[in-house]
Amino acid sequence: MHDDASIGHAQPSSGGWQPVQWRVGAPRQPAPGEPCNGCGLCCLAEPCPAGMIVSRKRRGPCAVLRWDEEAQRYWCGLLSDPARGTGLRRPWALRWLKALARRWIAAGTGCDAQPLQMDTLESSEAPRGP
Repeated sequence: MHDDASIGHAQPSSGGWQPVQWRVGAPRQPAPGEPCNGCGLCCLAEPCPAGMIVSRKRRGPCAVLRWDEEAQRYWCGLLSDPARGTGLRRPWALRWLKALARRWIAAGTGCDAQPLQMDTLESSEAPRGP
């Protein structure tokens, strides 16, 4: 975790609360139904169906979630750079994957992520690592 990370507890669709590592600079979670603002909580809690395929897991953070330092927000790697997240190079496959990912994450339909309980760590308390 980076020095500018916090620990939050997100509630994935499978129920229960689980800890997630969340960037301090990330936007706050929008209210249900409001447009996505890049808070990243839904993808930090669990991958969407497309993310499950790419991440090869059903729980924990999605492997293709990307932090944009300049914009101070998270992006779905399947939408922003699907070649990097999957290794696919054929333009038709990348277009197909982006369209499928947009549908599976319901892009543009409003936030449906479960609520977050935030426990902010001081940067000196944050564990060190990649």
